Amino acid sequence: MTHHISAMLNSHPQGVDAARKESLAECIAACFECSQACTACADACLGEKMVADLAACIRTDLDCADICAATGNILTRQTATNTAITRPVLEACRAACAVSADECEQHSDMHEHCRICAEACRRCEAACTALLSAPA
Repeated sequence: MTHHISAMLNSHPQGVDAARKESLAECIAACFECSQACTACADACLGEKMVADLAACIRTDLDCADICAATGNILTRQTATNTAITRPVLEACRAACAVSADECEQHSDMHEHCRICAEACRRCEAACTALLSAPA
């Protein structure tokens, strides 16, 4: 996935800072992967017999999925990037991923989809952290 993301960043007419490009591509990929994992996990939770016990997990998964998708889209746009927008969005994404991972980890022994989702959330959380600390 990062191959196509990197290729698109490389093809942008305004270019992307070389020191930031790898972290940016990794973060975009992690955001979209996490969005998909959280959506799938929420759907799988809805299919479980004890769905009422998973209400908080479903909610955090869906919130995280939406935030990650929005973050991936915002980071993909390179024309006239404004760090006053991207920085808080990255921070919100990192926070949503941490909350969703914490929630899914509580169910990971019983539900494989929660374990997989927690891993995707932690990867995205780390990618957001890395991009936030990358040179601007």
